[in-house]
Amino acid sequence: MDLLSVEKLSKQYRKKNKQNGFALRDISFQIPAGYICGYVGRNGAGKTTTLNAIMHLIRMDSGKIRINGVSFEEDPVRYRQQIGYVGDSSYFPKNFTLKDIREILADFYPSFEPDQFDSLVSRWELPGSQKIKNYSRGMKVKLMFASVLSRSTRILILDEATNGLDPMMRNELLSMLQEYVEDGSRSILFSTHNMEDLQGIADYIFFIEEGRKVFFEPKDELLEEYLLIKGGSDDLTPDFSGQLIGLQKNEFGFSALYPVSETVIPPAGVLSEKPTVDEIIMYMLRQMRKTV
Repeated sequence: MDLLSVEKLSKQYRKKNKQNGFALRDISFQIPAGYICGYVGRNGAGKTTTLNAIMHLIRMDSGKIRINGVSFEEDPVRYRQQIGYVGDSSYFPKNFTLKDIREILADFYPSFEPDQFDSLVSRWELPGSQKIKNYSRGMKVKLMFASVLSRSTRILILDEATNGLDPMMRNELLSMLQEYVEDGSRSILFSTHNMEDLQGIADYIFFIEEGRKVFFEPKDELLEEYLLIKGGSDDLTPDFSGQLIGLQKNEFGFSALYPVSETVIPPAGVLSEKPTVDEIIMYMLRQMRKTV
C-alpha cells in the first residue's frame, strides 16, 4: 500500500515586481510503506512548496494528497497526527525548556511516549535547564528528532533536517531513520541538498526543477541507467557527443553522463564508472542550462 500518495499537485503564485510567479505543475508520486524517498532539486525548484502542501500549511490550486489512505478533508486530526516534521530551523518557542516541551507534546499528541522522549534526550545529552534559545543548531535538531521519534507517526517529512550536524551525529540519525521504516509500516520523504545522505538510505529519488518533475525512480535503477565517462577531445565524434548529458570540456578532455540505453557505443579510449546520485543530478542540471 502507498503510505503517501500525491496526485497532480499544482500551485500558481501571483506575479510580484513584474517577475514571473512560480508555479508547481502536476506533481505526482507515491511512497510505499517502509520506504525512504529523497526529494531533490535546486533552491526555488518547488521542494518546500510540495512539503508545505503535504503538511497542509498552504492551499493548493488542485491535486489530491493522502496519508495512509486518509485525506486532510476527510479527517484533519488523523491526517496531521500521522505526520512528523523536522526542518532546518527550530519550531519550538525560544523561552521554553525541555520540561515545557515535554508537557506540550504530552497534551497535544495522544501517541506521545514520555519515556522514549526522555531516553532520546538523555542519549543526546540535551541540557534540561537551558532555554531553547541557548541551544546550538545541532542541539535544536536533536530536540526536533526526539519530539517526532517519540510519537506514533506514519510519515516523516524532513526538510534539510541534518544541516549543522557533525558527521558522527548525522550517521547516527541516518541509522535511526532506517530503523524508523524497517517494520514496513512507516515512510520518509527527505528533502536535502546533502546527496551523501540519500546515497546511503534512499529507496526512491524524486528530482524537481522549476516546479516540474524531471524523474521519479527507484534509486538502484537510476544508478544503473547512466555511466560517468571521461575521455580526450579526439573521442568526441559527432554521433557520440550527441548522446552525452551535461558535456563539460576542459584542457585535458571532457566528462559527461552517458545513458547506457543509447545505441552509440563509447570509443574504446574513454574511461567509465558508476555515477553517484549527486553526479547524475549535477550533469542533468548542466544539460538543462544549456538547452534553456
